Amino acid sequence: MKHVHLLQSASHPRQRYIGLTSDVEARLAAYNAGPSTHTCKHRPWRLCAALAFADDHKATAFEAYLKTGSGWAFAKRHFW
Repeated sequence: MKHVHLLQSASHPRQRYIGLTSDVEARLAAYNAGPSTHTCKHRPWRLCAALAFADDHKATAFEAYLKTGSGWAFAKRHFW
């Protein structure tokens, strides 16, 4: 099962991140630990939403949609 997760920086609230993982808690801990150069400068991160998908292809497609302009607007209205 895959999860699309939406994060918001606690230190920089305008910074948001959308990702895909099979273990949300472990992934959030990894973002906050800081090994990723993309996310380390805005930590700590907080989880705003996590959506579970039984179909991996649908999860990947939904993550890709959320990273488009209209998907970003959808996420802003409904999750952040």
